[in-house]
Amino acid sequence: MDTSPTELLVVGRVRRAHGIRGELVVETITDEPDAVFAPGRRVFAGTTTGAPARTPLELHVEQSSPFKGGLIVKFAELADRNEAETWRDRYLLLPAEELPPPDEDEVYVHDLPGMRVVRVSGEAVGEVIEVYELPQGLVLEVRRADGASTVMIPFDERTVTEVDGDARVITIDPLEGLLD
Repeated sequence: MDTSPTELLVVGRVRRAHGIRGELVVETITDEPDAVFAPGRRVFAGTTTGAPARTPLELHVEQSSPFKGGLIVKFAELADRNEAETWRDRYLLLPAEELPPPDEDEVYVHDLPGMRVVRVSGEAVGEVIEVYELPQGLVLEVRRADGASTVMIPFDERTVTEVDGDARVITIDPLEGLLD
């Protein structure tokens, strides 16, 4: 019987091993880290690119605690530091149906590629082709409407004024010179 979920979403990224008992330092990529990484919950192993592992491995949370903007998580399946070290930079995934749906003005990060980007005036900027997670936040790579170039646009409250998930449109009010 195949019990693997159909759509898996990224909810965390393993930064490194912590301690000698197989704990991991996890950067959470979810609005619900306390619920997602609560003792007794399960997540699925992903690759370093965020794709599900060939055979999805379930990891079961034994305990988690806050640590430097993320969590230290102990999974039942990881017994020691040597095993935990092999998990560096891998993503942790959860079935989409186990996450609360995004609010009306929100979308999942994986939904951003393919969305149209327009200025508040309605002028077309282009289409999102990639999303980068940088220390300062998300950045969208947008193929310009003319198709000849791309531009990097910060996905932050100063730049993005509206996200319409149904229409698949991101409205921006860029700082002067950002699109030059």
